[in-house]
Amino acid sequence: MPTIVHFDVPAEDTGRAKKFYSALFGWKFESFPEMQYDLFTTTNLDGTPGVGGGMGKRMDPSQRIMSYFGVPSIDAAMKNVKSLGGSVLTEKMAVPGMGFLANCMDTEGNMFGLWEADAEAR
Repeated sequence: MPTIVHFDVPAEDTGRAKKFYSALFGWKFESFPEMQYDLFTTTNLDGTPGVGGGMGKRMDPSQRIMSYFGVPSIDAAMKNVKSLGGSVLTEKMAVPGMGFLANCMDTEGNMFGLWEADAEAR
């Protein structure tokens, strides 16, 4: 069953936001300056690894936190989104060395993402 595998946190000031989330939740960040993006790790309440995420500069004033659901086939999932009345906002994009993503909207106007891990990254 697909579940959240990654979430993005957009920020006006990523330095300020990283300081906030590090202090609030203890998130650890790894910077990728060439992508202008930071990955972070989370921990479940029982101490086991949690869902990972990323943080980058907010691209649009309406941009909010986006959750990505892991799917075995992004192409099949995009087709299902459309057949169920949702829409695909950004078509399948490669994330080099990691997999593929697509951004979608459900029938209620909620945005979400699809994520297919690269076979070598699984």
